[in-house]
Amino acid sequence: MIDPVAFQIGPLAVRWYGLMYLLAFAIGYFIICRLSAARGLNLSGETRSDLLFYCIIGVIVGGRLGYVLFYNPGYYMRHPLDIFALWQGGMSFHGGLLGVIIAACLFCHWRKLSVLMVGDILVTAAPPGLMLGRIGNFINGELWGRVTDLPWGMVFPGAGSAPRHPSQLYEAFLEGVVLLAVLLVMHRRKARCGVPFFSFFLLYGLFRFLVEFVRQPDAHLGFLWGGATMGQLLCLPMIAFGAAGLAWLKWKNRGA
Repeated sequence: MIDPVAFQIGPLAVRWYGLMYLLAFAIGYFIICRLSAARGLNLSGETRSDLLFYCIIGVIVGGRLGYVLFYNPGYYMRHPLDIFALWQGGMSFHGGLLGVIIAACLFCHWRKLSVLMVGDILVTAAPPGLMLGRIGNFINGELWGRVTDLPWGMVFPGAGSAPRHPSQLYEAFLEGVVLLAVLLVMHRRKARCGVPFFSFFLLYGLFRFLVEFVRQPDAHLGFLWGGATMGQLLCLPMIAFGAAGLAWLKWKNRGA
């Protein structure tokens, strides 16, 4: 049991989850600056700031709408004003990713930049945020795993007395540490433009799909088709998109 409030100044309570978001954006901006210079993408300080701003808007709007549409459409159809109640929680990674893609594509179109090159940089800036977000979920005692008898099982407040998989930490390691390491190696080895971008979709989809086997599904959704969770079903298009994109790059390279 960890206090979700990091510190409090009078009536203002600053939560760990909010601090994780701020830290994620700061690290993401640093990675964008470093990789844009390394990859020869000439972005001025103002342009980088604008790109980050677009991405932040995409994450917030897409993440919220994704949660509304994918995870609880019935409730929000009955209570439409609650869509704007962000302080109540409820964000979808897949919706946030889609929001960032749309925002980044619009940004690249207006600034006449390569979508794949910008995409390579943005997906590499994402894993630290994914890791910190999952740590925030762990601190909040939410999105816990299924019951386990393994020695590292943990008891989460609100999830009963049985020990459960700390699936948030599994995701933080795979989607954060491992995924970032793989993408940075690709950049260091001067991978073909687009390879980090499509690899991100393939690897994240695989990692999330696997962790979902030990993560407790949302109570109001439960298990869906074939015993799959909503998270697994949403990962399938990501895996297919990433694999198809890598195959397309390989075919394109052969034809060059």
